[in-house]
Amino acid sequence: MVVPGLLGADEVERFGAAVDAAVTERTAGDQRTLAEKTRYEQSFQQCLNLWEDCAAVRPLTFHPAIAAAAAELLGVDAVRLWHDQALYKESGGRRTDPHQDQPYWPITEVATITAWIPLMDVPESAGAMGYVPGSHRFGVRQFADIFRGEGFDLAAGPEAQGVPPVFAPVRAGDVAFHHGLTIHLAGANDSGVTRRAHTAIFFADGCTRAERPRRHPSVDRPGIPVGDPIASAFTPLAHPRPAGDLPATPPPPEPRMRGWPGWTWEDGAAPPIQRP
Repeated sequence: MVVPGLLGADEVERFGAAVDAAVTERTAGDQRTLAEKTRYEQSFQQCLNLWEDCAAVRPLTFHPAIAAAAAELLGVDAVRLWHDQALYKESGGRRTDPHQDQPYWPITEVATITAWIPLMDVPESAGAMGYVPGSHRFGVRQFADIFRGEGFDLAAGPEAQGVPPVFAPVRAGDVAFHHGLTIHLAGANDSGVTRRAHTAIFFADGCTRAERPRRHPSVDRPGIPVGDPIASAFTPLAHPRPAGDLPATPPPPEPRMRGWPGWTWEDGAAPPIQRP
């Protein structure tokens, strides 16, 4: 679902500059060409949890209108942040392969939603998102390995049930929301400029940690046991919050993880932690 004009032009300009600066800082020192990057990295530059160490991005991730819309779409009174991330698809970047988000996350309940926030107009030629309509109700909850493979086969595989994706070009200021079980993808970027987008993933307050997948920083960092509610300084309440109230900066990950707060390219030995 696309909510048009949820952000004003001044907000898009301010937050776009903030995310640009954060991505530049996180990727400083990476001298690889697009061809030298992994298949996954050719789909997008991924910078996670910018809200933690980039103060100017935090008001975007916890934007009251975006978080309130997420809660309304889920039909719940309160939502927490799972994590945020910038997803910048370089010019020439390959498609983002079809997948569902929820199977990557150890969340038992199916009450998750992603806000996809374009920081520019994103036509289909620049890597707009595509969604398989109604797929969150197909009863599918399956891991698709987009790190090394090509994700779901939308034409012949059983997951999409033969339903073709519908692509959703968006304008700066629009926000596109998709459920954690929605099968989605993004096209290649043939536009000649980097496609700039920020995302915030929300889940219903009260959701609990699942047994699988066994690892994820959002629950490992605070040490939340399987079966317990997911609630900590690393997954703060996003809605409702008093106007102007933003969560405090939590401690950085230990050990450092590529793409997450506190890691730089000078820490090149750190393993990548890849999470859609």
